[in-house]
Amino acid sequence: MQVFRHFPANKQAPCALAIGNFDGMHLGHQALLRSMTASAQSQNLQSAVLTFEPHPREFFAAHTAPARLSSMREKLEHFAEAGVAQCYVCRFNAAFAKISAAQFMQGILRDSLNAKSILVGDDFRFGAQRAGSVADFIAAKFDLQTLPQVDLSGQRVSSTRVRQALASGDLHEAGLLLGRPYSISGKVVHGAKRGRQLGFPTANVHMRHERPALTGVYAVKLDGLPAVANLGVRPTIAGVAKLLLEVHVLDFAGDLYGKHVHVAFLHKIRDEMKFSGLPALQAQIEKDVAVAKELFEIRHD
Repeated sequence: MQVFRHFPANKQAPCALAIGNFDGMHLGHQALLRSMTASAQSQNLQSAVLTFEPHPREFFAAHTAPARLSSMREKLEHFAEAGVAQCYVCRFNAAFAKISAAQFMQGILRDSLNAKSILVGDDFRFGAQRAGSVADFIAAKFDLQTLPQVDLSGQRVSSTRVRQALASGDLHEAGLLLGRPYSISGKVVHGAKRGRQLGFPTANVHMRHERPALTGVYAVKLDGLPAVANLGVRPTIAGVAKLLLEVHVLDFAGDLYGKHVHVAFLHKIRDEMKFSGLPALQAQIEKDVAVAKELFEIRHD
């Protein structure tokens, strides 16, 4: 998949273009991409996606913006898996926020990306002050496809609903909305080795989520390997306030440093807690590991 972090000055090959934030890549997003790739194939067009970084709500109100479900790298991974040929990452900044709906359609979609078919959700808004709507695409005579909302259990599938499920610890509900377990990916980096000192060595996964949609202790799988993970700020360790994802792979002695891994969250064990000291923390980790092993039915007899 080709990734563009700017809009090309020269007109590109004709494409079918899906536009959106795609945070979380839930069932609704997946349906949109399937329609886009089908449209591209039937019309002999390039399959393409236009997404935004940062999320517009993060740009306008960073302190009140919703938690991120996907980093940009994770989005790109999902696009590639969906068979997207080209991805245009639009830097959402003050200059872009001032572009009118008409300028966006003509200067970007027609003159640069050469979008012959546009696919968006039925509530899509664009342009300065969010003045543009699907009606403007139709008036500008774009070949437009809008996808009606995708429902699950009688309610709309949305990134907000996924966030709510994760925040409440309902990973089963989140998995249904996503069509897969919720996951975070990142590179395994060196840490302070405190887990090793406590008898539970951990893979420290570099976080690109400043405000994740979930925190706590979980039974997870790291690239398919059963594990237990803590996602939080380690309140028991003095002086540590940085967000960390620490994963203890059960019955594993290999070297993961430098590898890019995927951590799938399967079951919440507990909230993150502050303990009286390291002995109490160690005792709780032993309990967490026992719970995870029970969930994964790991036996040694």
